[in-house]
Amino acid sequence: MASNHKSAAPRPISRGGIGLTGRPPSGIRPPSGTVRVATAMPPATARPGSRGGPLGTGGVLSSQIKVADRPVTQQGLSGMKTGMKGPQRQILDKSYYLGLLRSKISELTTEINKLQKEIEMYNQENSVYLSYEKRAETLAVEIKDFQGQLADYNMLVDKLNTNTEMEEVMNDYNMLKAQNDRETQSMDVIFTERQAKEKQIRSVEEEVEQEKQAADGIIKNMSPEKQVKYIEMKTTNEKLLQELDTLQQQLDSLNIKKESLETEIAHSQVKQEAVLLYEKLYELESHRDQMIAEDKSMGSPMEERERLLKQVKEDNQEIASMERQLTDIKEKINQFSEEIRQLDMDLEEHQACTTLLLGMVAHILHSSTKDKNRRVSMSLRLLII
Repeated sequence: MASNHKSAAPRPISRGGIGLTGRPPSGIRPPSGTVRVATAMPPATARPGSRGGPLGTGGVLSSQIKVADRPVTQQGLSGMKTGMKGPQRQILDKSYYLGLLRSKISELTTEINKLQKEIEMYNQENSVYLSYEKRAETLAVEIKDFQGQLADYNMLVDKLNTNTEMEEVMNDYNMLKAQNDRETQSMDVIFTERQAKEKQIRSVEEEVEQEKQAADGIIKNMSPEKQVKYIEMKTTNEKLLQELDTLQQQLDSLNIKKESLETEIAHSQVKQEAVLLYEKLYELESHRDQMIAEDKSMGSPMEERERLLKQVKEDNQEIASMERQLTDIKEKINQFSEEIRQLDMDLEEHQACTTLLLGMVAHILHSSTKDKNRRVSMSLRLLII
């Protein structure tokens, strides 16, 4: 931008006789406040022959140029002129920006109107497409009906061309009608069963909802500690259910893979032999691991000898205790056998006495009363003996 330069101290009179105290020459007249000087000048416009070097930015002399270094012409001391190339820069005031803003607004409005027209066109096409789709569905139903009628007519034409009797046609008609009636009845039964199942499902859903409400009521009546514990257990249950679903999916995929592999193995003799070899290898590896474990568990020969001696001593002690128990058991068996034999002998004696007593009682019943008393006393004495 341009700046108003004030005159410095009085300068000496130049060769032209004109000093700086009067009106300065036109070459060094300061620009007016309304003229805007360009802020940038190309370096090629510097006046030749000046010792001040290139011009600075903004059309102002560089600070390195001194007053004594300015060139002197025939008309006296003059300032350095700044050359201009091309049109000068315009003033970008408020009206310029308003005009620019209006032009952008008009462009945006035009673009918005264009997009709005495209949206309306797309909406119209969409509505037309929907109407066409509905019409296409209706026409598809009509085409299906016409195809059925055409099939019937073609069958009738075939019957006529093959000189089929009317009775055969009627028989086919009756057969098809009976089949259609059966299918209609089955469809009615299926529809009735479906309604019953839907009714059961609704009743079960209502019961489930009631149970949920009852459970919610029970949860609300719980203490805060139990509610927290219930929420934790519910969260754990959900996580476990998710893990169960994941594992079930993995199991299903593995089962499918197993079936496919078994099918491949069944169709390949080489794979069957490979499976047998792998099974044998697995058995051998298991046996090897078992032998390695036994080898690791075994100690030195001395330790093994001591372990075996200890085990033999323990076995001998156990055998001796078992023999003592066996001897005790045999003695008890003999004692019980003797007691049983004695009981059998006593039982036989009692049975003989009882038989004798019954005979005597029968004989006494047939004798007189005096004899009865005497014999009863004698029998009692015998029993006492």
